[in-house]
Amino acid sequence: MNLELTEEQAAVRELAADFVNREVVPNAAAWDRAEQVDQGIVKKLGALGFLGLTIPEEYGGSGGDHLAYVLVTEELGRGDSSVRGLLSVSLGLVAKSINHWGTEDQKQRWLPRLCAGDALGCFALTEPGTGSDAGNLTTRAVRDGDHWVINGAKMFITNGTWAEVALVFARTGEPGDPEQAGHKGVSAFLVPTDTPGLTRTTVHGKLGLRGQPTAELVFEDVRVPADAMLGPEGKGFNVAMSALAKGRMSVAAGCVGIIQASLDAAVAYATQREQFAKPIASHQLVQEMLADIKVELDAARLLVWRVADLIERGEPFQTESSVAKLYASEAAVKAANTALQVFGGYGFIDEYPVGKYVRDARVMTLYEGTSQIQKLLIGRALTGVNAF
Repeated sequence: MNLELTEEQAAVRELAADFVNREVVPNAAAWDRAEQVDQGIVKKLGALGFLGLTIPEEYGGSGGDHLAYVLVTEELGRGDSSVRGLLSVSLGLVAKSINHWGTEDQKQRWLPRLCAGDALGCFALTEPGTGSDAGNLTTRAVRDGDHWVINGAKMFITNGTWAEVALVFARTGEPGDPEQAGHKGVSAFLVPTDTPGLTRTTVHGKLGLRGQPTAELVFEDVRVPADAMLGPEGKGFNVAMSALAKGRMSVAAGCVGIIQASLDAAVAYATQREQFAKPIASHQLVQEMLADIKVELDAARLLVWRVADLIERGEPFQTESSVAKLYASEAAVKAANTALQVFGGYGFIDEYPVGKYVRDARVMTLYEGTSQIQKLLIGRALTGVNAF
């Protein structure tokens, strides 16, 4: 793996860092308190080409490779994980899925708008009673002539109240048919969110990612045309898993950003704060905490960059993506908590950012596959034995 950035990658990273320092960092605390990011940030992300990374230019994308995408995601995670989530879901899970699985008409209809920031996408997989067990969805789509009629509910859907298109996963197989049981009977649909029968409700009171729009979606006889199906009928689980394999890289990259922000804040505070007549950075145990964060930062970053490199070379990356997501998410929780310890009592109030880092980092071990699910995926790859 080449660890030296190309001129183009370095320029993208610098552009992202400048954007984050100017547009995101100064507003992150206020957005967190208000429980809403300024929706205008979406158009700004689109104008810079960030929402079109890795998408071909013929569909309105900005091209680039997956390492450039990772670099942008790191920077957004450093600034505010809520903003990072807007991009990770709309581009990483939805637009990339349309680009990979979509028909020409679907690509032409949705990709230019998603890449420009004129629309956002949401990834409607998780249900109120189905999280890790994604093969047992209860949302159902029934064929009715030239349409499908969808009924069910989805929960914890990032971008859910802002999105103009939802990538919805629903069971299309015949009830009771063993050939359609589990993941075999799931299909994917591109559902415009203004479709009659679709209700979206904001989820309030989250521990972290408070500025990010999170919703419950309820489908009551939602009718979509047959050509709204993304990919072949019964292959929705494949669509979801292919999206999540790359999505885990994106979450891991965002975690690298949290670790970097935690380290930056802890070092700055430790060199300024004095106790016992000297900066606390001169105390050995404080330096130990800073060193621990730095080591885990480098390790997490290298694991994420390895995934991007494998994707670009067309090699298998799914297990490595789980490794990166597992390590980086757990390391982000540890790094943010350690940074808070460096701050002492001041870390416990929102005058300083480290408390927010702790809250935002915590969910990273839960969504797009919990840490426990990642361990099972890694274990299956090692042994060939499925422990699910």
